[in-house]
Amino acid sequence: MFSIEPQQFFNIAVTAGIALFGWLAREMWEAIKDLRKDIHKIEIDLPSGYIRRDEFSEGIRQTKELCRLIFDRLENKADKER
Repeated sequence: MFSIEPQQFFNIAVTAGIALFGWLAREMWEAIKDLRKDIHKIEIDLPSGYIRRDEFSEGIRQTKELCRLIFDRLENKADKER
């Protein structure tokens, strides 16, 4: 019958453990590389997805002007009704 000595069993187990660890380490390394690429792409694309500060200020200025015109008209109508 086939029998494994304790030293052979230990050698096989250590070899399998090291192989498993090596495979997991390689998978982690590849995942980290992919994440770095994704983060770099996000860093490049992110600023183009937001409005610039000067465009925002211009939009707010236009909105305030429009509100001012609306309130002026409403005040004129209220004065005429009195």
